[in-house]
Amino acid sequence: MTTKQRLYRISFRSQDQVYEIYARHVSHGEMMGFVEVEKLVFGEKSSVVLDPSEEKLKHEFANVERFYVPLHAVIRIDEVSKPGSPRIHAA
Repeated sequence: MTTKQRLYRISFRSQDQVYEIYARHVSHGEMMGFVEVEKLVFGEKSSVVLDPSEEKLKHEFANVERFYVPLHAVIRIDEVSKPGSPRIHAA
């Protein structure tokens, strides 16, 4: 077992918006034409400054264990060393 867990930043389009999220697991999955994303990572819960975009994402993905993004909607997937702030912005 490795001590360092991989972390990915995934950018994708959905409904005229660009989502940028962080997850521990990304793969081609079992559904052809989709990217499988699971184990989402959000910022510290003890943070005093609240980012409305991050709060919206937390609410949207609250009970989601795994989701699938159509391959054509993926903009970019990066392996990163530490998480940033998940966000949604206009396309």
